[in-house]
Amino acid sequence: MYYGLYISASGAAAQNQKVEILSNNLANVDTVGFKRELALLEARDAEAIERGLISRGSQAIEDIGGGVRMLGTATDYSLGALKPTGIPTDLALEDTSNFFAILRDGKELLTRAGNFQMRADGVLTTADGDPVLSVDGAPVQVDPDFPWAFVDGGAVEQYGERIDLAIFTVMDRQKLEKVGVNSFAADPDNVYLTFPEDRRVRIGYLEMSGVNSIEEMVELITASRSYETNIRMIQNHDSMTGELVSRMLRPA
Repeated sequence: MYYGLYISASGAAAQNQKVEILSNNLANVDTVGFKRELALLEARDAEAIERGLISRGSQAIEDIGGGVRMLGTATDYSLGALKPTGIPTDLALEDTSNFFAILRDGKELLTRAGNFQMRADGVLTTADGDPVLSVDGAPVQVDPDFPWAFVDGGAVEQYGERIDLAIFTVMDRQKLEKVGVNSFAADPDNVYLTFPEDRRVRIGYLEMSGVNSIEEMVELITASRSYETNIRMIQNHDSMTGELVSRMLRPA
């Protein structure tokens, strides 16, 4: 009986974590460049199998399911919808392995969010105010008193000179570490500057969030109901235990 209670508690904990992940995804359905998180659940072996007391498939009485647990999370890097905005500082990357480089608190990070802004002093920044980096590792900066424009390949052109934005290709995206909402930290050995012929950048477009609100809501409802079912099972086990104790203590 208590084994069933533990299985239900484990299932409730896993589903609760999944609900939190799905809720965060839904909260960022309109966040530019956001990549949704996937909750990875796995079936557990029976306690006796995990302890090595019996082997899986032995058909012993202990060879039963052990419920589920949270294995971890994974980021879905699928390309979000490319939305035309007509704003000259909005940029969208077509290749899902490519990322812009930005500077935050002295640390270089990567992002897919191209809703950039040009400050009054001519420095190109993200919507959060982080400087956007050029291929030489310095913040992109133009003379604000003279005309400038973005050109093909993700570069700013002024006075006939071109400042290429730093665009990196990530070899293994699952090795990226998420920082904040839509920024990532990368191991230098896992990235390289994208070759000029591979820099496919749309000017006046934004890559929107990768979250499909309808699909996410359906998953959220399913996970919530599974969580509630596990909670009811815990309550049933508790009620049965209380009834058993009550009967045992009842005078003959």
